Amino acid sequence: MCMYITLPKKPEVIKKDRFHATIEIENLYPGYGMTLGNALRRVLLSSLEGSAATLVKIKGASHEFSTIPNVMEDVVEILLNIKKLRFKLHSEEPQKVHIKVHGEKKVTAKDIEAPSQVEVVNTDAHIATLTDKKADFEAEITIERGFGYVPVENRRKEKLDIGTIALDAIFTPLRKVNYEVENMRVGERTDFDRLRFFIETDGIIDPEEAFTKAARTLVDQFQELIAMKESAPAQEGVEPDEKEKKEESGEKEKDGDALKTKVSDLALGSRAMRALEEAGIKTVSGLIRKTESDILALEGMGEKGVSEIKKVLKKLGVSLKTEE
Repeated sequence: MCMYITLPKKPEVIKKDRFHATIEIENLYPGYGMTLGNALRRVLLSSLEGSAATLVKIKGASHEFSTIPNVMEDVVEILLNIKKLRFKLHSEEPQKVHIKVHGEKKVTAKDIEAPSQVEVVNTDAHIATLTDKKADFEAEITIERGFGYVPVENRRKEKLDIGTIALDAIFTPLRKVNYEVENMRVGERTDFDRLRFFIETDGIIDPEEAFTKAARTLVDQFQELIAMKESAPAQEGVEPDEKEKKEESGEKEKDGDALKTKVSDLALGSRAMRALEEAGIKTVSGLIRKTESDILALEGMGEKGVSEIKKVLKKLGVSLKTEE
């Protein structure tokens, strides 16, 4: 009989394309398929960062119940179409994109004029239909980063400019997440679990990367729960100086292992990770040779990224170089 909780095999990607992935985990101890499956599914749906339209200003529309001359859709329908737009935001700060179209035509996401920090993912998405050669359609859309789903009620206290309409923001880059658990044989036992995940994203994030980020998020949360350090009892027959030397030697060995950690193994956001990789910083050893100012100066790095890096390094017991 198994007298300890065995560890599962590493996740295996069974099927994958740009939007979908089927990921399988075998040899899970009985009951752990449901335990891990439920936790990972909740994190996937609620805790992965994404970008969404949060504010819209349409020329000629003072509120969402307005109509615009020579435009087939009313403003409510246009807003629903805008909420379906998916963006990649390469900035920590909110960004604005614009639409300015004249004449009889169908307005799609391809007509959006965006700065370099914003990438439109679903460029074929329909926005509005102009029905006359004299028709004009102008709109300004604010894009922000966030998590999960944020209803418009959460923005009611904000003071918005006249004509600016707040939107329910769907930040999550996940469209659908399901899982199933089935029994499998391990040795003589037939009650171990096989966990199979079915993940669908909107194209903003790779589905396999989404799974990995969700797992890292859970690990970070549990890491805090086991961070309580119990004071070790004094070792009998060991002099204080000798004990201190042993502890110091152990700390050095621990620090040495931490310095060898690859940057790609750190629980960092994709933007911060990309900035470090492009700068050629591949290990923690290389990272701690940089000051906070050095890191902030990297292309694509923001204050949030620096904060993530400092937090991760603190958990490893090291820190960035002190400013001179």
